[in-house]
Amino acid sequence: MPELPEVETIARGVHERVRGDRIAEAWFSSFPQPFKTPPGQQAAGLEGRVVLGVHREGKHIVVELGNVGGVPSHPFDSAQGRLRHKNKDVARVGHPDGGLGEFDSQPEAQWIVHLGMTGRLLVTAPDVPIAAHTHARLTLASGRELRFVDPRRFGRLEFRDLRRGVGFSATGAEPLTIGAEAFAALFRSRKLYIKAALLNQTLLTGVGNIYADESLFRAGIRPRRRAGRLTRAELERLRTSLRGVLQHAIRLGGSSVSDYVDADGVRGFFQLEHHVYQRTGLPCLRCATPIRRILVAGRGTHYCPKCQR
Repeated sequence: MPELPEVETIARGVHERVRGDRIAEAWFSSFPQPFKTPPGQQAAGLEGRVVLGVHREGKHIVVELGNVGGVPSHPFDSAQGRLRHKNKDVARVGHPDGGLGEFDSQPEAQWIVHLGMTGRLLVTAPDVPIAAHTHARLTLASGRELRFVDPRRFGRLEFRDLRRGVGFSATGAEPLTIGAEAFAALFRSRKLYIKAALLNQTLLTGVGNIYADESLFRAGIRPRRRAGRLTRAELERLRTSLRGVLQHAIRLGGSSVSDYVDADGVRGFFQLEHHVYQRTGLPCLRCATPIRRILVAGRGTHYCPKCQR
């Protein structure tokens, strides 16, 4: 399943390519699984809208929509329905300083994409052959198409009318921006294994199996340590390791270990820098001890028994 770096990479790519474009026509497949909002309702809500911006919320991609003429220039907090300025050291789509852009017109709707396990959101030319398992095609005024492809149909598509309800927001804390005190408070007194706690989307949003394993390795913490028993120094080491791993993975376009590709259909490169994930039995890149694999919270978990304590 695509995790935070992969979803961020796709959101940035889609934003750069379709921002300011108008949705001329929307087509959806007849399979019911991908649709949290009925396809007819999505098509009616999407057609004629302008894409003001695209950003990530946890593991979701949120397309902000407005009327013709709305063009972004400063950040917008869609969940709260108000303008805001982003911290410049936060990785966000659209601008070098990380900001999405302020909108000349307020977003009136959102199209929300969850990729599931095998979902892809691609910007293509109209003459590119339509892949099997394509469940949505948005034809843009520029002539390009935005396509959602999902062979296993675990992804979800949703339309929200912001004039009638609230915008989408992730449930957990954002790992790229959370501070030391707030991070430590997430795990205080919790009996969960720290690996399981990192995967809990109500605590931290966007972290999955790959980056939990990689950040625990870099922090030198075993995945079966109890979250509530980690020292403040260990938690701070984990916070900075997690943030560093995620940011580096975003720079490399994410990890392509299965079906993941970016908005142009290009694979990521961070899998070439994995230290423990899916390296069972191979020598640790630091100490040469064979990497072990165990189950934590039902998930395959990889760690170095010497480097992680």
